[in-house]
Amino acid sequence: MTARGIRAGEPAEDLEDLDVEEALALVREHRQHAEHGTYGGSGEPVRRSTDPGPGPGPGAGGHLPAPAPQSRPDGPEHLEHPGRQKATPWPEARDIAARAARSGTRRPPVSVALGDALGLVLAAPLDALTDLPSFDTSAMDGWAVAGPGPWHVREEGVLAGYAQPEPLTDGEAVRIATGARVPGDTTAVLRSEHGSTDGKGRLHATGEVKHGQDIRPRGQECRIGDQLLPVGTLVTPAVLGLAAAAGYDRVTAVPRPSAEILVLGDELLTDGLPHDGLIRDALGPMMPPWLRALGAEVIAVRRLGDDAGALHAAITTSGADLLVTTGGTAAGPVDHVHPILRRIGAELLVDGVKVRPGHPMLLARTKENQHLVGLPGNPLAAVSGVLTLAEPLLRTLAARPAPQPYALPLLGTVHGHPYDTRLVPVVLRDDGAVPLHYFGPAMLRGVAAADALAVVPPGGAQHGQETELLDLPWAAAGIGVCFT
Repeated sequence: MTARGIRAGEPAEDLEDLDVEEALALVREHRQHAEHGTYGGSGEPVRRSTDPGPGPGPGAGGHLPAPAPQSRPDGPEHLEHPGRQKATPWPEARDIAARAARSGTRRPPVSVALGDALGLVLAAPLDALTDLPSFDTSAMDGWAVAGPGPWHVREEGVLAGYAQPEPLTDGEAVRIATGARVPGDTTAVLRSEHGSTDGKGRLHATGEVKHGQDIRPRGQECRIGDQLLPVGTLVTPAVLGLAAAAGYDRVTAVPRPSAEILVLGDELLTDGLPHDGLIRDALGPMMPPWLRALGAEVIAVRRLGDDAGALHAAITTSGADLLVTTGGTAAGPVDHVHPILRRIGAELLVDGVKVRPGHPMLLARTKENQHLVGLPGNPLAAVSGVLTLAEPLLRTLAARPAPQPYALPLLGTVHGHPYDTRLVPVVLRDDGAVPLHYFGPAMLRGVAAADALAVVPPGGAQHGQETELLDLPWAAAGIGVCFT
């Protein structure tokens, strides 16, 4: 769809890059500018504020006021609000989303069984509950020996998992397994390959035996009370192993942020082939595992169609930390997200982002400690919204560390948008990132084969140009690959 005549002076290249939702968003913006860019509590245009004091900057947005009576023109419900600002630059939108997660009341830490703690962040230090190892152990299979050789070998050996064996006397040896407790008065452990027995059953070393060799002394790794890991550590499989070894059954962690997904659109099918103007829902299957990979606990996926009442009820009754809507963020006849946010008095933090695809995405604070990310309905545009707004918000709520930014040269030229950042699927090679085709707003073919998204600046990027990359969850090194 080409949005002709929407904005005076709009370059043709810009118009041709719009999808339907982006064009409708521009229609809404055009109408709001015609109404002086502001809304009253009833949704009617009101005069602009002449207050020269500071206000929200571009893209920061303001409160979307709820309907209110006209009887108190000096009351808070009649404060003049800035209208829809110009779309927020992409880097700024990500910063706003991260800051938004820090603005509410801090969520209390939780005690989590080790089996459920993968991907969480420690909210208390991991202090050793025991010495590691908790007793002297053999580091190798072989013989525990006492004094100088040759040694007389006991008949019964020492295996791991058994109580303290009888002490050795000088000139005595005993077969020992890796991890077994070392008998008292042991001088060293002689590896199997470094010893042999003669016809009289005596053990001889084939090399020098040093005092304490191949013995792991008690407390070699840590002593009880030592801090093993600090607050803020991401719980990886290795962290789980260390916690178990140090005596933990549970850890204290930052809770997973809860998320609820509201799938909008009467045109969506959940099975079968598209027909009669109906299309398959791609976001319903894709969004839950994607949000889980970003650290969220998805507590519900609701399919609401284009029912404004159902959407209002779902938003106002949800207890989730994050609501994610799919579709309905533009200005079409059944795009209900903006009107409902106005109706409930939500604070609009981001209303449109200078990024392609995904321009009509939004971020709102619906109440204290709850946010809503409105994703465009087109699949790749929705992916853009997740990476732009949901990822930094969820990461901050979960106290996960921010990924280190990195860049690689592009192994191909990417034509950019005149004014907006463009996110383009790429595959990674040793010498750079190869741009993929099929990156239109409605297309998933490119991102399904991708390792990352290249952050292409306005104007595009040339072959060989260093370009920032956003790793995708299934390709990122680390805990992000965990989808369950």
